[in-house]
Amino acid sequence: MASATLRKAWQGKWALVTGASAGIGEAIAVELAQAGVNLVLTARRRERLDLLAERLRTHHSIQTQVLVADLIQSGAPQQIFDATEGAGLQVDVLVNNAGFGEYGEFVSSRMEMQVNMVQVNCAAVVHLTRLFLPRMIERRQGAVMIVASTASYQPVPYMATYAATKAFDRFLAEAVAEEVKRYGVHVSALCPGPTESEFNQVAGTRNNDKRKVQSAEQVARQGLEGLAAGKRWVLPYFRGRLQVFAQRFFPRTFVTGTAERMFRPRSRQ
Repeated sequence: MASATLRKAWQGKWALVTGASAGIGEAIAVELAQAGVNLVLTARRRERLDLLAERLRTHHSIQTQVLVADLIQSGAPQQIFDATEGAGLQVDVLVNNAGFGEYGEFVSSRMEMQVNMVQVNCAAVVHLTRLFLPRMIERRQGAVMIVASTASYQPVPYMATYAATKAFDRFLAEAVAEEVKRYGVHVSALCPGPTESEFNQVAGTRNNDKRKVQSAEQVARQGLEGLAAGKRWVLPYFRGRLQVFAQRFFPRTFVTGTAERMFRPRSRQ
């Protein structure tokens, strides 16, 4: 069921979703399509994007475009911009969803994976947001979502780089939101907890993670409604909201130590 809030905010407009081929990105695209929002879908896997674009175009009578791009490549954000705003297609909603993590001890992690993680999760987000935001400010309307994580609220041993990139994303979103509010532009950090997605397949399975998993559809709907309402951040995971609140009352060393025990690989126990 399409959200009345999203229809009122963006029906008939164009949204660009990165990492749209699976998980939260795909769910966000579906939610937007149900609200009558036209879509530019971008990710690395053309076959998945083409299938999603055709399904959304057929079922929801919207326009769709597919852009294959690998945000590990530093030039990809400019290519995406040139193919949309640069070609006269007005993007009113930018969803910076693409990102990945890696689970394991930092010292034995794959060097290339760690560096690429910073490129995709941070540098590409900065680049895309910096490219699209000026046009939104000129028009005095627009919205930017940056997908962060509940991991952005504390250091996470064994996912050290990932948590650090998501803290960067959340801080970037909150700061830029304050800068652009006077222009009628919304910027929001979506901070999901454990979500049904391909994240663990890429990051590596955490065999001792027994946290309840939230559906990508729930995360997408709450995140988009929060963005439309002008919220600076959205924590769709109830237990995550409790944890973030409780952390205020404990020393950072205690919080980090607790996370280390929670995420410690079984081989290290």
